[in-house]
Amino acid sequence: MVALTLHHSCLQASGHLSRHLYHPKFSKSRQKSHLSTHSCRIPSFSLSTRSTAVAVRAQCTVVESPVKKMVKGIRVYEHGGPEVLKWEDVEVGEPKDGEIRVKNKAIGLNFIDIYYRKGVYKPASFPFTPGMEAVGEVVAVGSGLTGRKIGDLVAYAGNPMGAYAEEQILPADKVVPVPSSIDPIVAASIMLKGMTAQFLLRRCFKVEPGHIILVHAAAGGVGSLLCQWANALGATVIGTVSTNEKAAQAKENGCHHVIMYKNEDFVSRVNDITSGKGVNVVYDSVGKDTFKGSLACLKSRGYMVSFGQSSGSPDPFPLSDLAPKSLFLTRPSMMQYNETRDELLACAGEVFANVASGILKARVNHKYPLARVADAQADLENRLTSGSIVLLP
Repeated sequence: MVALTLHHSCLQASGHLSRHLYHPKFSKSRQKSHLSTHSCRIPSFSLSTRSTAVAVRAQCTVVESPVKKMVKGIRVYEHGGPEVLKWEDVEVGEPKDGEIRVKNKAIGLNFIDIYYRKGVYKPASFPFTPGMEAVGEVVAVGSGLTGRKIGDLVAYAGNPMGAYAEEQILPADKVVPVPSSIDPIVAASIMLKGMTAQFLLRRCFKVEPGHIILVHAAAGGVGSLLCQWANALGATVIGTVSTNEKAAQAKENGCHHVIMYKNEDFVSRVNDITSGKGVNVVYDSVGKDTFKGSLACLKSRGYMVSFGQSSGSPDPFPLSDLAPKSLFLTRPSMMQYNETRDELLACAGEVFANVASGILKARVNHKYPLARVADAQADLENRLTSGSIVLLP
Protein backbone atom coordinates (compact mmCIF):
# COMPACT_ATOMS: atom_id res chain seq x y z
CA MET A 1 0.00 0.00 0.00
CA VAL A 2 1.07 3.60 -0.69
CA ALA A 3 -0.20 6.48 1.53
CA LEU A 4 -1.76 9.32 -0.44
CA THR A 5 -2.73 12.85 0.61
CA LEU A 6 -5.35 14.68 -1.43
CA HIS A 7 -5.04 18.46 -1.55
CA HIS A 8 -8.13 19.48 -3.52
CA SER A 9 -7.26 17.91 -6.91
CA CYS A 10 -3.77 16.65 -6.21
CA LEU A 11 -2.81 13.22 -4.83
CA GLN A 12 0.76 12.58 -3.90
CA ALA A 13 2.14 9.14 -3.17
CA SER A 14 4.69 8.81 -0.41
CA GLY A 15 6.84 6.75 -2.75
CA HIS A 16 8.06 8.03 -6.11
CA LEU A 17 4.50 8.42 -7.41
CA SER A 18 2.54 11.62 -8.02
CA ARG A 19 -0.58 11.98 -10.17
CA HIS A 20 -3.46 14.48 -10.46
CA LEU A 21 -6.78 12.72 -9.94
CA TYR A 22 -10.46 13.57 -10.05
CA HIS A 23 -13.00 11.88 -7.90
CA PRO A 24 -16.65 13.00 -7.58
CA LYS A 25 -16.56 12.62 -3.82
CA PHE A 26 -14.15 15.60 -3.58
CA SER A 27 -15.37 17.82 -6.40
CA LYS A 28 -17.84 19.61 -4.10
CA SER A 29 -15.32 20.28 -1.34
CA ARG A 30 -13.85 23.22 -3.28
CA GLN A 31 -17.18 24.98 -3.04
CA LYS A 32 -17.18 24.89 0.73
CA SER A 33 -15.43 27.69 2.61
CA HIS A 34 -13.73 27.87 6.01
CA LEU A 35 -13.48 24.06 6.29
CA SER A 36 -10.72 22.43 8.25
CA THR A 37 -9.72 18.80 7.48
CA HIS A 38 -11.72 16.04 5.80
CA SER A 39 -10.82 12.34 5.84
CA CYS A 40 -12.24 9.73 3.46
CA ARG A 41 -11.40 6.64 1.45
CA ILE A 42 -11.08 6.39 -2.25
CA PRO A 43 -11.80 3.06 -3.88
CA SER A 44 -9.21 0.93 -5.61
CA PHE A 45 -7.88 2.32 -8.86
CA SER A 46 -4.94 1.73 -11.16
CA LEU A 47 -2.14 4.03 -12.20
CA SER A 48 -0.47 2.95 -15.39
CA THR A 49 3.10 3.78 -16.23
CA ARG A 50 4.97 2.77 -19.35
CA SER A 51 5.71 -0.72 -18.09
CA THR A 52 3.88 -1.28 -14.86
CA ALA A 53 0.48 -0.99 -13.22
CA VAL A 54 0.20 -0.30 -9.55
CA ALA A 55 -2.95 -1.06 -7.59
CA VAL A 56 -3.54 1.42 -4.85
CA ARG A 57 -6.02 1.54 -1.99
CA ALA A 58 -5.38 4.52 0.25
CA GLN A 59 -6.59 6.67 3.10
CA CYS A 60 -6.63 10.29 1.95
CA THR A 61 -7.08 13.70 3.54
CA VAL A 62 -8.56 16.86 2.05
CA VAL A 63 -6.86 19.93 3.57
CA GLU A 64 -8.46 23.32 3.19
CA SER A 65 -6.33 26.48 3.26
CA PRO A 66 -6.44 28.23 6.67
CA VAL A 67 -8.70 31.23 7.02
CA LYS A 68 -6.72 34.44 6.40
CA LYS A 69 -6.46 36.87 9.31
CA MET A 70 -7.99 40.24 8.51
CA VAL A 71 -7.61 43.47 10.47
CA LYS A 72 -8.70 47.04 9.91
CA GLY A 73 -6.26 49.48 8.37
CA ILE A 74 -5.69 52.28 5.89
CA ARG A 75 -5.03 51.63 2.20
CA VAL A 76 -4.00 54.16 -0.45
CA TYR A 77 -4.66 53.35 -4.11
CA GLU A 78 -3.57 56.66 -5.66
CA HIS A 79 -1.84 59.88 -4.72
CA GLY A 80 -4.03 62.78 -3.64
CA GLY A 81 -5.63 64.57 -0.73
CA PRO A 82 -6.78 63.09 2.58
CA GLU A 83 -9.76 61.52 0.79
CA VAL A 84 -7.50 58.81 -0.73
CA LEU A 85 -6.98 57.30 2.73
CA LYS A 86 -9.37 54.32 2.73
CA TRP A 87 -10.41 52.52 5.95
CA GLU A 88 -10.88 48.86 5.07
CA ASP A 89 -10.04 45.25 5.83
CA VAL A 90 -6.39 44.35 5.24
CA GLU A 91 -4.72 40.98 5.42
CA VAL A 92 -1.96 40.37 7.93
CA GLY A 93 0.04 37.17 7.57
CA GLU A 94 2.06 35.08 9.95
CA PRO A 95 5.60 36.22 10.80
CA LYS A 96 8.43 34.47 8.98
CA ASP A 97 11.98 33.91 10.18
CA GLY A 98 13.28 37.11 11.74
CA GLU A 99 9.83 38.70 11.91
CA ILE A 100 7.20 39.46 14.54
CA ARG A 101 3.53 40.37 14.40
CA VAL A 102 2.61 43.40 16.48
CA LYS A 103 -0.81 44.53 17.66
CA ASN A 104 -0.54 48.31 17.63
CA LYS A 105 -1.58 50.26 20.71
CA ALA A 106 -0.70 53.75 19.42
CA ILE A 107 0.49 55.09 16.07
CA GLY A 108 2.45 58.28 15.48
CA LEU A 109 1.38 60.69 12.74
CA ASN A 110 4.23 62.43 10.92
CA PHE A 111 4.58 64.78 7.98
CA ILE A 112 6.40 62.08 6.04
CA ASP A 113 3.07 60.21 5.90
CA ILE A 114 1.62 63.18 4.01
CA TYR A 115 4.59 63.23 1.64
CA TYR A 116 3.89 59.61 0.67
CA ARG A 117 0.17 60.26 0.32
CA LYS A 118 0.73 63.23 -1.99
CA GLY A 119 3.50 61.61 -4.02
CA VAL A 120 6.39 63.81 -2.86
CA TYR A 121 7.95 60.49 -1.84
CA LYS A 122 7.12 57.43 -3.92
CA PRO A 123 5.84 54.19 -2.35
CA ALA A 124 7.20 50.90 -3.66
CA SER A 125 3.79 50.00 -5.10
CA PHE A 126 0.04 50.58 -4.92
CA PRO A 127 -2.00 50.00 -2.88
CA PHE A 128 0.07 50.72 0.22
CA THR A 129 -0.53 51.20 3.93
CA PRO A 130 1.07 54.42 5.24
CA GLY A 131 2.61 55.04 8.64
CA MET A 132 6.18 54.87 9.91
CA GLU A 133 5.87 54.95 13.70
CA ALA A 134 4.00 52.78 16.17
CA VAL A 135 4.08 51.09 19.57
CA GLY A 136 2.44 47.75 20.17
CA GLU A 137 2.46 44.33 21.76
CA VAL A 138 4.15 41.33 20.16
CA VAL A 139 1.42 38.74 19.47
CA ALA A 140 3.34 36.26 17.28
CA VAL A 141 6.98 35.44 16.71
CA GLY A 142 8.61 33.88 13.66
CA SER A 143 10.28 30.50 13.97
CA GLY A 144 13.86 30.47 15.16
CA LEU A 145 13.74 34.04 16.41
CA THR A 146 15.43 34.87 19.71
CA GLY A 147 15.34 38.06 21.73
CA ARG A 148 11.61 38.73 21.25
CA LYS A 149 8.67 37.03 22.90
CA ILE A 150 4.89 37.29 22.90
CA GLY A 151 3.76 40.05 25.24
CA ASP A 152 6.78 42.33 24.71
CA LEU A 153 5.99 46.03 24.26
CA VAL A 154 8.02 47.35 21.33
CA ALA A 155 8.32 50.51 19.24
CA TYR A 156 9.56 51.21 15.75
CA ALA A 157 10.11 54.26 13.56
CA GLY A 158 11.08 54.41 9.90
CA ASN A 159 10.94 51.51 7.49
CA PRO A 160 9.05 49.38 6.75
CA MET A 161 6.03 51.56 6.10
CA GLY A 162 2.68 50.17 7.23
CA ALA A 163 1.87 51.42 10.73
CA TYR A 164 -1.68 52.57 9.86
CA ALA A 165 -3.20 49.21 10.78
CA GLU A 166 -4.46 47.36 13.83
CA GLU A 167 -1.69 44.78 13.38
CA GLN A 168 1.44 44.57 11.22
CA ILE A 169 4.41 42.35 10.46
CA LEU A 170 7.79 43.84 11.35
CA PRO A 171 11.42 42.73 11.10
CA ALA A 172 12.48 42.00 14.65
CA ASP A 173 15.73 43.94 14.22
CA LYS A 174 13.80 47.14 13.44
CA VAL A 175 11.99 47.35 16.79
CA VAL A 176 13.25 48.44 20.17
CA PRO A 177 11.90 47.58 23.62
CA VAL A 178 9.85 50.28 25.31
CA PRO A 179 10.80 50.93 28.95
CA SER A 180 7.99 50.10 31.36
CA SER A 181 8.15 53.64 32.74
CA ILE A 182 7.02 55.15 29.42
CA ASP A 183 3.36 55.08 28.39
CA PRO A 184 2.73 53.56 24.93
CA ILE A 185 1.00 56.73 23.73
CA VAL A 186 3.97 58.85 24.79
CA ALA A 187 6.37 56.40 23.18
CA ALA A 188 4.41 56.48 19.90
CA SER A 189 4.40 60.27 19.94
CA ILE A 190 8.13 60.58 20.46
CA MET A 191 9.82 57.63 18.78
CA LEU A 192 10.31 58.98 15.24
CA LYS A 193 10.31 62.65 16.21
CA GLY A 194 12.66 62.05 19.12
CA MET A 195 15.11 60.02 17.07
CA THR A 196 14.94 62.72 14.38
CA ALA A 197 15.85 65.33 16.99
CA GLN A 198 18.66 63.09 18.26
CA PHE A 199 20.44 62.66 14.94
CA LEU A 200 19.90 66.33 13.97
CA LEU A 201 21.36 67.72 17.22
CA ARG A 202 23.91 65.06 18.08
CA ARG A 203 25.23 63.79 14.76
CA CYS A 204 24.18 65.82 11.71
CA PHE A 205 25.38 69.04 13.37
CA LYS A 206 26.66 68.56 16.90
CA VAL A 207 25.14 71.32 19.02
CA GLU A 208 27.35 72.49 21.89
CA PRO A 209 27.16 75.09 24.66
CA GLY A 210 27.43 78.60 23.25
CA HIS A 211 25.93 77.79 19.85
CA ILE A 212 23.03 79.87 18.56
CA ILE A 213 20.46 77.88 16.59
CA LEU A 214 17.31 78.68 14.63
CA VAL A 215 14.41 76.22 14.68
CA HIS A 216 11.47 76.71 12.33
CA ALA A 217 8.07 75.38 13.42
CA ALA A 218 9.28 75.52 17.00
CA ALA A 219 5.92 74.37 18.41
CA GLY A 220 5.58 71.40 16.07
CA GLY A 221 6.26 67.74 16.79
CA VAL A 222 9.98 67.70 15.96
CA GLY A 223 10.47 71.41 16.61
CA SER A 224 9.26 71.11 20.21
CA LEU A 225 11.80 68.39 20.93
CA LEU A 226 14.63 70.21 19.13
CA CYS A 227 14.07 73.29 21.31
CA GLN A 228 13.90 71.34 24.57
CA TRP A 229 16.98 69.26 23.80
CA ALA A 230 19.09 72.13 22.41
CA ASN A 231 18.29 74.24 25.46
CA ALA A 232 19.48 71.40 27.70
CA LEU A 233 22.70 71.20 25.65
CA GLY A 234 23.46 74.85 26.46
CA ALA A 235 22.55 76.45 23.12
CA THR A 236 20.70 79.72 22.63
CA VAL A 237 17.48 78.77 20.84
CA ILE A 238 15.57 81.00 18.43
CA GLY A 239 12.23 79.62 17.22
CA THR A 240 9.67 80.69 14.64
CA VAL A 241 5.93 80.12 15.07
CA SER A 242 2.66 81.29 13.50
CA THR A 243 0.33 82.09 16.43
CA ASN A 244 0.38 83.51 19.95
CA GLU A 245 -0.64 80.14 21.35
CA LYS A 246 2.28 78.46 19.61
CA ALA A 247 4.60 81.24 20.77
CA ALA A 248 3.71 80.47 24.39
CA GLN A 249 4.34 76.78 23.80
CA ALA A 250 7.69 77.49 22.13
CA LYS A 251 8.71 79.44 25.22
CA GLU A 252 7.80 76.46 27.36
CA ASN A 253 9.84 74.28 25.01
CA GLY A 254 12.95 76.27 25.86
CA CYS A 255 13.10 78.95 23.16
CA HIS A 256 15.01 82.00 24.35
CA HIS A 257 13.66 84.09 21.49
CA VAL A 258 10.37 83.49 19.65
CA ILE A 259 9.63 85.07 16.27
CA MET A 260 6.09 85.41 14.95
CA TYR A 261 6.95 84.97 11.29
CA LYS A 262 3.55 86.16 10.05
CA ASN A 263 3.99 89.51 11.76
CA GLU A 264 7.72 90.12 11.40
CA ASP A 265 10.57 89.28 9.05
CA PHE A 266 12.46 86.43 10.69
CA VAL A 267 15.73 87.29 8.88
CA SER A 268 15.75 90.80 10.33
CA ARG A 269 14.85 89.54 13.80
CA VAL A 270 17.62 86.94 13.76
CA ASN A 271 20.05 89.64 12.65
CA ASP A 272 18.98 91.80 15.59
CA ILE A 273 19.15 88.97 18.12
CA THR A 274 22.64 87.91 17.01
CA SER A 275 23.97 91.47 16.51
CA GLY A 276 24.49 90.73 12.86
CA LYS A 277 26.62 87.62 13.40
CA GLY A 278 24.02 85.01 12.39
CA VAL A 279 23.37 81.55 13.75
CA ASN A 280 25.52 78.43 13.74
CA VAL A 281 22.80 76.19 12.33
CA VAL A 282 19.25 76.39 11.00
CA TYR A 283 16.91 73.41 11.37
CA ASP A 284 14.35 73.96 8.61
CA SER A 285 11.38 71.61 8.14
CA VAL A 286 9.26 74.18 6.28
CA GLY A 287 11.06 74.28 2.96
CA LYS A 288 9.90 76.59 0.18
CA ASP A 289 8.65 79.49 2.34
CA THR A 290 11.74 79.72 4.57
CA PHE A 291 14.66 78.24 2.62
CA LYS A 292 16.30 81.40 1.23
CA GLY A 293 15.72 83.32 4.45
CA SER A 294 17.28 80.47 6.42
CA LEU A 295 20.46 80.71 4.33
CA ALA A 296 20.57 84.45 5.01
CA CYS A 297 20.41 83.83 8.79
CA LEU A 298 23.59 81.74 8.89
CA LYS A 299 26.97 82.94 10.04
CA SER A 300 30.14 82.12 8.10
CA ARG A 301 30.59 78.34 7.75
CA GLY A 302 27.11 77.83 9.15
CA TYR A 303 25.02 74.71 8.57
CA MET A 304 21.72 74.70 6.73
CA VAL A 305 19.91 71.51 7.77
CA SER A 306 16.83 71.10 5.56
CA PHE A 307 14.91 68.12 6.92
CA GLY A 308 11.38 68.77 5.67
CA GLN A 309 9.24 70.71 3.25
CA SER A 310 5.81 71.30 4.74
CA SER A 311 5.30 74.36 2.51
CA GLY A 312 6.64 72.65 -0.60
CA SER A 313 10.03 71.90 -2.12
CA PRO A 314 12.50 74.80 -2.10
CA ASP A 315 13.08 76.54 -5.41
CA PRO A 316 16.25 75.55 -7.27
CA PHE A 317 19.25 77.77 -6.59
CA PRO A 318 22.88 77.84 -7.77
CA LEU A 319 25.47 76.28 -5.49
CA SER A 320 27.46 79.47 -5.85
CA ASP A 321 24.95 81.07 -3.43
CA LEU A 322 26.71 79.12 -0.67
CA ALA A 323 30.13 80.54 -1.51
CA PRO A 324 30.06 84.05 0.05
CA LYS A 325 29.86 82.57 3.58
CA SER A 326 31.25 79.07 2.82
CA LEU A 327 27.96 77.54 3.96
CA PHE A 328 27.17 73.86 4.40
CA LEU A 329 23.86 72.44 3.14
CA THR A 330 22.50 68.99 3.95
CA ARG A 331 19.18 67.19 3.38
CA PRO A 332 19.41 64.33 5.90
CA SER A 333 17.10 61.40 6.62
CA MET A 334 16.82 59.49 9.86
CA MET A 335 16.95 56.16 8.03
CA GLN A 336 20.54 56.77 6.89
CA TYR A 337 21.58 57.78 10.40
CA ASN A 338 20.17 54.56 11.90
CA GLU A 339 21.31 52.03 9.31
CA THR A 340 22.79 49.56 11.82
CA ARG A 341 21.18 47.88 14.79
CA ASP A 342 23.71 49.49 17.13
CA GLU A 343 22.90 52.97 15.78
CA LEU A 344 19.18 52.34 16.21
CA LEU A 345 19.51 51.12 19.80
CA ALA A 346 21.83 53.97 20.77
CA CYS A 347 19.55 56.60 19.21
CA ALA A 348 16.34 55.26 20.75
CA GLY A 349 18.08 54.68 24.07
CA GLU A 350 19.16 58.31 24.29
CA VAL A 351 15.63 59.49 23.46
CA PHE A 352 14.01 57.28 26.10
CA ALA A 353 16.64 58.29 28.68
CA ASN A 354 15.89 61.97 28.07
CA VAL A 355 12.17 61.33 28.42
CA ALA A 356 12.74 59.50 31.70
CA SER A 357 14.98 62.29 33.05
CA GLY A 358 12.54 65.03 32.09
CA ILE A 359 14.76 66.71 29.47
CA LEU A 360 12.18 65.83 26.83
CA LYS A 361 8.48 66.29 27.47
CA ALA A 362 6.17 64.78 24.90
CA ARG A 363 3.24 67.04 24.14
CA VAL A 364 0.50 64.74 22.86
CA ASN A 365 -1.89 67.56 22.06
CA HIS A 366 -4.09 65.64 19.63
CA LYS A 367 -5.51 62.11 19.52
CA TYR A 368 -7.62 60.73 16.67
CA PRO A 369 -9.11 57.30 16.00
CA LEU A 370 -7.10 55.60 13.27
CA ALA A 371 -10.26 55.47 11.15
CA ARG A 372 -10.24 59.30 11.14
CA VAL A 373 -6.65 59.72 10.02
CA ALA A 374 -7.85 61.76 7.01
CA ASP A 375 -9.04 64.47 9.43
CA ALA A 376 -5.77 64.27 11.37
CA GLN A 377 -3.64 64.67 8.26
CA ALA A 378 -5.75 67.58 7.02
CA ASP A 379 -5.36 69.37 10.35
CA LEU A 380 -1.60 68.79 10.38
CA GLU A 381 -1.21 69.92 6.78
CA ASN A 382 -3.20 73.08 7.46
CA ARG A 383 -1.06 73.89 10.52
CA LEU A 384 -3.99 73.57 12.91
CA THR A 385 -2.05 71.36 15.33
CA SER A 386 0.86 71.69 17.73
CA GLY A 387 3.02 69.14 19.45
CA SER A 388 2.45 65.49 18.58
CA ILE A 389 -0.51 63.68 17.04
CA VAL A 390 -1.29 60.08 17.96
CA LEU A 391 -3.68 57.73 16.19
CA LEU A 392 -5.51 55.09 18.23
CA PRO A 393 -6.51 51.80 16.51
